[in-house]
Amino acid sequence: MLLLKHYSFELAFEYPFTISKGTKTHQPTLITSLGLGNMIGYGEAPAITYYNITVPEMVASLEEKRSMIERYALTDPHRFWHFLHHLIPGQHFLTAALDIAAWDLFAQMRRQPLHQLLGIKWGPVPNTDYTIGIDTTAAMVAKMEAHPWPMYKIKAGSPDDIDTLRALRAHTDVPFRVDANEGWTFDEAKALLPELKKLNVTLLEQPLPAGEYDAMKELKVITPIPLFADESCRTEDEVKKCADGFHGINIKLTKCGGITPALRMIKEARALGMKVMMGSMNESTVGSAAIANLMPLLDEVDADGPLLLKEDVATGLKYDNGAIQLSGGNGLGVKFIGKYDVDNHK
Repeated sequence: MLLLKHYSFELAFEYPFTISKGTKTHQPTLITSLGLGNMIGYGEAPAITYYNITVPEMVASLEEKRSMIERYALTDPHRFWHFLHHLIPGQHFLTAALDIAAWDLFAQMRRQPLHQLLGIKWGPVPNTDYTIGIDTTAAMVAKMEAHPWPMYKIKAGSPDDIDTLRALRAHTDVPFRVDANEGWTFDEAKALLPELKKLNVTLLEQPLPAGEYDAMKELKVITPIPLFADESCRTEDEVKKCADGFHGINIKLTKCGGITPALRMIKEARALGMKVMMGSMNESTVGSAAIANLMPLLDEVDADGPLLLKEDVATGLKYDNGAIQLSGGNGLGVKFIGKYDVDNHK
């Protein structure tokens, strides 16, 4: 019988984190664990306000379904995901936390690192970027100087941010990725593309609102920069919709529902000739380790959550100038060090 536990945290950012959708100083996150004997698997679901996801609501769902989850016989994480898909339909963030925990536990049961259990041959892997949130130009420059990195992801929210990008470029020659988080119109994006190219922007993420597939098709024809879908490709049923308007997709484990559907999304994207990136939702080392174990399957990775947070709840990843190194342990390879939360822990 599985033993389900959960832990709630408000993890402080090193700097206030601002994107086009708002600012936050802390990242609420839910850590789930599934135990069997002396083995424990961990998963994570950060709560995101603009998706109407809160930790208390996820905890309430867990408690409501606790007995059914704990009675499940974990013989195949794929089957467990389908069980969750029907048990808590539409709750992709919570499903992701439980799915990741199940994969972590199952790989420990098989005495293998997760990537090895999945049959992923370890080879050259992409480096992660370091994200610079929207701020004053001086503050953004200061963040870069405090965190020298071989590649930065710059958050943008309006076409005026081109002036900020020019100012940042004066301080470094490393590649930039720009993430507009749906912040531009078609005409604004069209006008900015040549300027972004001049500034050595190597990837542009979600320039237009999620539903504007036809406009993205037009933008793809004229862009000199690869376009990656984020908000336009939250779940696996949206992968095909993005094929004509984007060069690649940015998979978020929390949005799609975990490792199980993410593997299917990767396979479908490859079949459609698209590149694959996996991105962060400001996860701690727990959620970031799930991403890291899949890195050989990816063209690009954005797994800098632990770098952006002042505090963490686990160990097991090492960051070295863009490179992410796993611990080599079984499962995710993480050790949970989070504090016991009397009010929210069961």
